[in-house]
Amino acid sequence: MLQRLSAAIAHAEEIIAALLAAAVTCLILANVAMRALGSPLYFVSELAIYAMIWMTLLIASAILKRRQGVAVTLLSDLLPLSGRRIIGLWVDLSVAFFGLAMVWLCWQWFQPLALWQAGFDVGAFQGETFNFIYAENTSTLGVKKVWFWLILPWFAVSLSLHGVTNLIDSLTHWRDPAKRRATETLS
Repeated sequence: MLQRLSAAIAHAEEIIAALLAAAVTCLILANVAMRALGSPLYFVSELAIYAMIWMTLLIASAILKRRQGVAVTLLSDLLPLSGRRIIGLWVDLSVAFFGLAMVWLCWQWFQPLALWQAGFDVGAFQGETFNFIYAENTSTLGVKKVWFWLILPWFAVSLSLHGVTNLIDSLTHWRDPAKRRATETLS
């Protein structure tokens, strides 16, 4: 069930990232056209930057789920199958650890419990924590930056899910000889 959830989330992340890539292209083209006409839209550049950040984090999570990230395989190519498995296990463990560390860092940064304890009163939250995450506005859009920063907790949680499911998958294939043989014949 965890594998299916992770795969479904990765698929949704790929679709949203593709839509955001199209949006970035359209925003930049619209901005170029408006500048050529002498009426630049200043907010478009900022919106395109935020869309590109979201796109990058969403597709990075999906790529790591599929284990298709850029890798230097010089060492692993020289190793026997068991050595490659150990390196793969290490990579899965590292991704899961990084995702979980990001979850913790996002929890510390966003401080949702402190915000809840302040009754979702941003002013009271800021006075108690000296954390101004919920108050900062974007430069040209006039929107709170926190709405754009919410991609970070999403990335952290989805990367953790993908990393843990990949780690479970690696450990399952490592221990089950039948699955190991099936994987070796597919390789």
